[in-house]
Formats: sequence, C-alpha cells, structure tokens
Amino acid sequence: MPNTRTCVQRLGVFGGAFDPPHRAHLALVEAAINQMQLDRVHVLPTGQAWHKPRQLSDAADRLAMSRLAFESLPQATVDEREILRAGPSYTIDTLLELQHEYPQAQLYLLIGDDQRRSLPSWHQIGQIARMAIICAAGRDMAMRAWNQDSDAPESFPSISDTLQARIRSLDMPQMPHSATEIRALAATEQALTGLVPPAVERYIHEHHLYRLP
Repeated sequence: MPNTRTCVQRLGVFGGAFDPPHRAHLALVEAAINQMQLDRVHVLPTGQAWHKPRQLSDAADRLAMSRLAFESLPQATVDEREILRAGPSYTIDTLLELQHEYPQAQLYLLIGDDQRRSLPSWHQIGQIARMAIICAAGRDMAMRAWNQDSDAPESFPSISDTLQARIRSLDMPQMPHSATEIRALAATEQALTGLVPPAVERYIHEHHLYRLP
C-alpha cells in the first residue's frame, strides 16, 4: 500500500491559539490551498504560547473547536503535536518534525498580516525562512481580524530583503472581526452567527466558554 505522505508535494503549516477558530482562519487556509495548490494543511493549535501575555483556554477545548472549524476542508488536518509537546511551542520545532515526516514536500508557513510584521522577532527566523515559503494574508486587505488578535508589540525590526523574498501574499477578503471581539460577545452569551462556523458557536455556548465569572 503506497505511503500517502509521499504524495504530499506542497504542505501548509498553520499554527495559532484558535481561541476560538473563526472565519478569518478558514479564509486564510482556503486562500492558501487555492492559490498555492497545497495538497495538505496541518492546523496546529498552540500548546504553551511563550508570546501570549494572557492565559489561553483549555487545550482540549481549542483542539475540539479546531476540529469542528476545519472539518469542511478535506485538505486540512488538525494536528495536536504542539499541545502534546512539553515546554514552549516554537514554529521551528514543528517545521523540523514535518520536514522529517514529509521529506519530499515543500513547506508553506501560513500566517496573518500581524505575524508578517513580527517575523524578524521569531525564534530562529532565518532557518524558518530557509525551510518554508511564508504565505501571509495580504497587507492591503485591512485584516482587523489578525491585527486585533496580536499580542505582540506594535513595532518590530524591519524585514530584511532575504526574508521578504520568501514571503508570498495571499489575496483574501476583508475580515471585520477578531477572536478578541468574539470572546467578548461570548462572555455575554451573544450570538456569534457569521463570525465562527455554526458547530464552533454551538460548542462555545454548550461548554460555556468565555463566560464572565
């Protein structure tokens, strides 16, 4: 029986808190699949987020919501390795593991526009850029859904020409809401219609996530 991993020539890697996963996350993955002709995308909920000043929701809830959010995309696989990994979650560690598992595949790292601006501060960004083509949400799309979710500082070192050459912009629709806003709405039990997939909305309400104490 053939090894299906050898059939993967273009592998997307999309990490994030997914607290909760929302429509902008889905839009980015769909854009990358269509525009970069990706065979598969590994969606990786963050384990121990070294760069997040706030406490993330329980990993089991974020993993369950991610599976519900991306179940409509046959190319997407929710990967729990960063949740299971001890210590801080670094992108370079995940890329090295996936490169070993899919030695014939070109890696594509999917990021939001706010993450594009913070790239110079990433752990081992030079090696990341050598290993993966970086696909970022288009910087002209006013992506409030990404910018308002960023927990990183507003100013970053400028991106070098070498790093810039490894970045591809994804053409995406404007996404007007963020996970921060979604959590605020869920805290007061408001409807999340159109902001998250219906199955994710049901999960949030049924498990009383983001409720005020």
